Amino acid sequence: MTDRIVWQKSSFSGPDNNPDCVELASVDGLIKMRESDDPDRIITTSVDKLRAFILGVKAGEFDHLV
Repeated sequence: MTDRIVWQKSSFSGPDNNPDCVELASVDGLIKMRESDDPDRIITTSVDKLRAFILGVKAGEFDHLV
């Protein structure tokens, strides 16, 4: 199944051959996430939960982690 998924990564991740990025895909109304260096390990979440997380990132709620 993962070979038919179209994965997208952030332009902030660097060149296409950079193995250090998180990739996202939309599949059947859900969001799938994986790390490019471990592509067989995939987590799935809803659009609403991802939206809440992104809003938290934009608001600086996770700045202490980086």
